[in-house]
Amino acid sequence: MTTIAVTTWSLEQTAPTDLRPAAAPEGDVRVVRSEVPSPEFSRFLYASVGGDIRWTDRLGWTYAQWLAHLDRPGVETWVAYDRGTPAGYVELEAQEGGVVEIVYFGLLPAFRGRRIGGHLLSYGTARAWDLAERWPGLKPTTRVWLHTCSKDGEHAMDNYRRRGFTLFDTKVEEEPEVATPGPWPGAHPA
Repeated sequence: MTTIAVTTWSLEQTAPTDLRPAAAPEGDVRVVRSEVPSPEFSRFLYASVGGDIRWTDRLGWTYAQWLAHLDRPGVETWVAYDRGTPAGYVELEAQEGGVVEIVYFGLLPAFRGRRIGGHLLSYGTARAWDLAERWPGLKPTTRVWLHTCSKDGEHAMDNYRRRGFTLFDTKVEEEPEVATPGPWPGAHPA
């Protein structure tokens, strides 16, 4: 099996004032919380956003695994819509001690390069900072973090840094090289 070297960068914000919001894109772009845990919708977002950049860790999840994950306190999915069409999403997950991870963030390929990503990341990061306001019993957020890797889109790191995230860790690991799965088995993204 062929392997590839993958660099993973971990970034963080340690205060809400670290966030440097992007300007809202032109047109009818809205960000809405998907409040009903929906394995079908979440799997659609995951596969559609990550299919061309080798997101594979959740593709084998069962319906029950998706539901158990989504139905936990402090897990939220925020979806960007462009004129009513899902354009991308950000998934938040509360962790111990007031820490919130941006677990997944990205846009469907057709919506990249249209200034939606900076807006969605800004909005999602702000929701990470106020997560405890929507989940009684969670500690107020003290840190928001995420990771990106060399397999992600070419503009990902720049977007994170422009939004005020700072680097705190870098790792390089060999990973099996996997085929780009596309949004469904056998699909070949353009």
